[in-house]
Amino acid sequence: MVIKRALEFTKIKTKKILKISNENNVNNKNLQKVETFHKNDEALPMKNSHYFDDDQVDLKSKYEKPKQPNWLFRRIYILTWIRHYDREKAISDLIAGITLGLTIIPQSIAYAALAGRSSEYGLYTAFIGSIIYVFFGTIPQVSIGPTSLMSLMVLQYCYEKPIEIVIVLAFLAGCVELLMGIFQLGFIVSFIPSAVNKAFTTGTSIIVALCQIKNLLGVKLKGIPTPRAFFENIKVADATVGITCFVILLVLRQLSSVKFKEESPAARRLKKLLWYISISRNALVVFTCGMIAYFWIQKSSFEAIPITLSSKVDSGIPTIKLPPFAFIHDNRTYVFSDICRELGSGILVVPIVAVLANVAIAKAFVKDGILDASQEMLTLGICNVAGSFFSAMPTCGAFTRSAVSQASGVRTPMAGIYTGIIVLSALSILTPYFQYIPKSSLSAVLIAAVIFMVDFKPLTELWKTNKKDFISWLGCVIVCLAAGVEMGLLYGIILNMIFVLLRLGKPKLEVNLKKSDNLIYVHIKPMSDIYYTGVEPIRTEIRSACVLYRNDFPIVLDCSRFMLFDTTFLEMLNAVAKDLRENNVLLILQFFPDKHKEFLNENTNIRFANDRTLSELIVKT
Repeated sequence: MVIKRALEFTKIKTKKILKISNENNVNNKNLQKVETFHKNDEALPMKNSHYFDDDQVDLKSKYEKPKQPNWLFRRIYILTWIRHYDREKAISDLIAGITLGLTIIPQSIAYAALAGRSSEYGLYTAFIGSIIYVFFGTIPQVSIGPTSLMSLMVLQYCYEKPIEIVIVLAFLAGCVELLMGIFQLGFIVSFIPSAVNKAFTTGTSIIVALCQIKNLLGVKLKGIPTPRAFFENIKVADATVGITCFVILLVLRQLSSVKFKEESPAARRLKKLLWYISISRNALVVFTCGMIAYFWIQKSSFEAIPITLSSKVDSGIPTIKLPPFAFIHDNRTYVFSDICRELGSGILVVPIVAVLANVAIAKAFVKDGILDASQEMLTLGICNVAGSFFSAMPTCGAFTRSAVSQASGVRTPMAGIYTGIIVLSALSILTPYFQYIPKSSLSAVLIAAVIFMVDFKPLTELWKTNKKDFISWLGCVIVCLAAGVEMGLLYGIILNMIFVLLRLGKPKLEVNLKKSDNLIYVHIKPMSDIYYTGVEPIRTEIRSACVLYRNDFPIVLDCSRFMLFDTTFLEMLNAVAKDLRENNVLLILQFFPDKHKEFLNENTNIRFANDRTLSELIVKT
């Protein structure tokens, strides 16, 4: 019914336009356009009372791409939105910033513990990352700070090494990210397929959870203990606190999804309250456990408490100082070359992993689908380089915190200012109390955060849709668990590049015997783009077709999907033409670019054609 009305409406409007144009006897070009429109697209309703004005539309000025802002505005991104900042946005950002601050403080403490560092280093990272992103970041929801992924990378490359090496790693990672942004290398991320990205996230999450099980249960054995030794060294008090915190976190997580039968104002307020409790669950659990431990110790002593507590945290705001490119530790002098040798491949792996994670998060929250990946690389690089002057660890965006910002109604990156102020307040006021936080409660926070990032759905989905992606996913997870996250990522990338090379080296070709106007010819059409790596399969296919059809018919080769006409390509075509000439077979190159025809003129049996001239060309020959 709707389509019928649209047809009638379109016909009426078209008739009116035709009538007006005939009466005035002007604008014949517009009349032809209307007739064409009426003939081809009469089911398409018009938006206005007349579709074409008397004056010609200036297509160049009306439909040209909008001008990009000045490069200074694109790089210091705050200049593009601060001029339109108003009270409504400020209130929304304030609420989101405070909510995010309550989330990031316990996470920073836990992630510092995961990296094997004291709590203040996680807070240093959270403070500087939140502040810097306000000025250069493009996505309001992205929250730069410590993450489980970066903490795991620090643990892997800096395990039992001085904190100075971690700080220099942050500086070097930032320099690499800055160079990637300056040289516009955002396209590198596209070489990491979705299956590898999912496998990398799953493998990393499993490793984080496994690393925290010992702290959750109070096991203090180094390395990988035997099952018997593991169970014999479980501390009942730590295990009780850890498992209880873990269960409470899972319960509080579900509060945000509680549904009410009636949507009354009271129900909406209660739902909002439950949501705030749910997103603040980490802070609530850590704060409650710390308060219980504090009052316990006040009544007795540190030695009397049966659970393992966090280490003492240095109080005060971090001072600005150069990264320690040379230092002395345990009577050993480290210079810059020694630090680079200690870090090894981490100098490249850490920034690449950080960029991958940060761009993936930015893509998930970008509004218009247009993401400046190079600017995100620059911003991340500045965050890490600046963080190294404040004794911070390597940093990147966190998906969980970004989701909290989105749900809190963030409007601009200004929310990071409020988050940074809350973290600074915690550093200056609360640091003496961080030592009362049980380690098992922090482990529970980490496990509860990453356990929902483990996704085994690709096992069944990829097996049904694409076996190659299934092999990539499964292999990447296994290698991550067995050899480390950077080896798992490298495995997935290399394996998929091999798949691409194999596809380029052995393209699919469609060979048919066609008939057009009583003329018969062999038509060879590539089903994918052809590069120089695929010339031999084409040559083999042409020879096979000639043998099959006994050289009785001309060969028509569709060149529309030929890419990068280099010397290898042109030499192959000349060689094939020479072979066919010996058997009096014509080679017709369909849709061949004009600029390369001169390199094939020496062969008398080569012709060039498109769809219209193909039959005429065969007849003439």
